[in-house]
Amino acid sequence: MPSGHMRAFHVLLRIAVCAALMACGANAPATAQANAPRIAAASDLKFALDEVIAAFAKDTGRGVVPTYGSSGNFKTQIIQGAPFQIFMSADESFVFELAEKGLTLDRGELYAIGRIVLFAPAGARWTPDAELSDLKAAVSDGRVNQFAIANPDHAPYGRAAEETLRAVGLWDGLRSRLVLGENVSQAAQFATSGSTQGGIFALSLALAPQIEKLGSYALIPADLHKPLRQRMVRMKNADADARAFYDYVQSPPARSVLKRYGFLLPGE
Repeated sequence: MPSGHMRAFHVLLRIAVCAALMACGANAPATAQANAPRIAAASDLKFALDEVIAAFAKDTGRGVVPTYGSSGNFKTQIIQGAPFQIFMSADESFVFELAEKGLTLDRGELYAIGRIVLFAPAGARWTPDAELSDLKAAVSDGRVNQFAIANPDHAPYGRAAEETLRAVGLWDGLRSRLVLGENVSQAAQFATSGSTQGGIFALSLALAPQIEKLGSYALIPADLHKPLRQRMVRMKNADADARAFYDYVQSPPARSVLKRYGFLLPGE
């Protein structure tokens, strides 16, 4: 393919990825049932949960409507009365807070443990590695001037990124160069689009076909940050379809999808 066409192809691919990631907070497809239960889901689930929802619809004839975003923001919205019937959080402590306020049926179920990656977009002048050693050098010599993570104030994956950067002694050097995403999907958008020289985001997003073509990544060792224990819970208004989907997420077909997107699963 001629170089001009190749550049155009990569631009279009990046646009498609950005559109998919920005859709995390968008309304559900028009084909979704108008009265289908609404699911508040951490944005690291975007690609995996879309597959699970499609399989659920095929297997049961039922539907749910997902909205993707930061877990911390969803917790606040639910406290303020947002009509979600299931909350799939990237941080189980948010579920426990809602349970203590009497807003949930119980304390929920652990459905996955997430992982994070160090990502460099295609053409970057540094290479991701598990020790973050080349990132350290790139920050020192100016090859990395902007770096994307999710906002640690309300996004669990952002907190894990901050903990990692602190653990390897990079937080102080990178802090002024951070570009903060509202959630981990937006951080992935910044890291892959060329607007930064890289970033830290969810493995589940890095494994999506739309994203893995846009750069390279290294899996960050789990001992560099607190575990991303992801818990889901039914709200007190959960109807029969919501309860059926809640059970389906814990079934072998759904677990196989989550595993394919890099999640560690309870009991494995």
